[in-house]
Amino acid sequence: MAPITSTRLPREVRVLAVVAFFVALGFGIVAPALPLFARSFHVGTAAAAGVVSAFAFLRIAFAFPAGRLIDSLGERLVLGTGIGIVAVSSAVAGLAQSYGELIVLRGAGGIGSAMFSISAMSLLVRMVPTAQRARAVGLWQGGFLLGGIAGPGLGGVVTGISIRLPFFLYAGTLTVAGTVALVALRATPLADRSTATAAARTTLRAALRMPAYRAALATVFADSWASMGVRAALIPLFVKEALHEGVIWTGIGFWCVAGVNGLVLLPAGRFADRVGRRPVLIAGCAISCSAFVLLALVQTLPVFLVAMAVLGFGSGLLDVAPGAVIGDVVEGRGGPVFAAYSMSGDVANVVGPVAAGALAESSYGAAFALTAGILGAATAAGLAMPETRGLADAHSSASGEGGAQVGEQVVDVLDADREADEIARNLQGGARSAGMGHAAGVLDERFDAAE
Repeated sequence: MAPITSTRLPREVRVLAVVAFFVALGFGIVAPALPLFARSFHVGTAAAAGVVSAFAFLRIAFAFPAGRLIDSLGERLVLGTGIGIVAVSSAVAGLAQSYGELIVLRGAGGIGSAMFSISAMSLLVRMVPTAQRARAVGLWQGGFLLGGIAGPGLGGVVTGISIRLPFFLYAGTLTVAGTVALVALRATPLADRSTATAAARTTLRAALRMPAYRAALATVFADSWASMGVRAALIPLFVKEALHEGVIWTGIGFWCVAGVNGLVLLPAGRFADRVGRRPVLIAGCAISCSAFVLLALVQTLPVFLVAMAVLGFGSGLLDVAPGAVIGDVVEGRGGPVFAAYSMSGDVANVVGPVAAGALAESSYGAAFALTAGILGAATAAGLAMPETRGLADAHSSASGEGGAQVGEQVVDVLDADREADEIARNLQGGARSAGMGHAAGVLDERFDAAE
């Protein structure tokens, strides 16, 4: 077990955690108002849900372009621009006079969101050493978690005052987040545009050949399917229709997930930094899988609450391990590599609720079993991957050792030359002192020829 040389995370990590909090806070504020605002334009339920889908689809569509922008412009500029796009589109969406305007503006917000999330992730995992990477990811996810907890409650209150007000508050929190990012990260060399073209890069093709990267993609897909997609879309219906309980128990279940998740994040990060990413990733997938196995087999209120707590534990582990793995396997900049990672989660968020929802129409147990199977497949991918903790340091160490060996060889040769010169000069001097003129002359000729 390698010791951690410093317990203090870089200042930039705390900055990104603050940015994540304000982004998630604003998103949580606007989330309850979105479908209601869409319905105010006299559209159906499916069209109202389409406002949410437009945001997600544009995030997916713009993931790879955002990754290429990071490689050419640097993380800081892409991050600030992305937040600015979401802020402006949100403010204008609050003034929308038709459903068409609203859905276009929410789609534009998805583009900005992709730019922000991918650039923030790229910067986060590149600026910290291996021994701190998982804790840094955990702190960043903690910012999202706190904002996500506080936002919806505030959004419900604000929506009661005005259905348009949440959009302006969202723009306000994003303005704070963008200002903090641009000002506080201005002295971070890794994020500058000037280093973008000079930085080393990892291609997506090279990353996909790595079992660890494929395991991270599978894990973020499974975790997003379970924790974000199925939990958000099916659990409220499951509590009402299968358990025959009130809405309050849905809220309590979600609090179980969020509370345990928050308690696990930082300890999981420390464990992953000290012991390794692989055991945390495998445990997270297996524990989350067991939560949905419980829900599939036993459908009672006590088991539901236990399953939600277990899911919070598993998802807390998965909030730190895959991101740390990505940081370990990426050398230098790798915008498309981070883009594919982000897109894997976004695809699961879109497909998961639809696929699981179709199964839930006949059986909630089948929907939960499918989710458990996807998490089981991610567990298998984790079992097949090598440990990545210290991978970048090992490469650097190997390069350093190779350089040292070459240096030692050069020094040995130079020392040998110096010794030969010294012997020749001593012989030359000795010959002269003994009056051996002819021998001295011969030595002079040999010495001059050698030089």
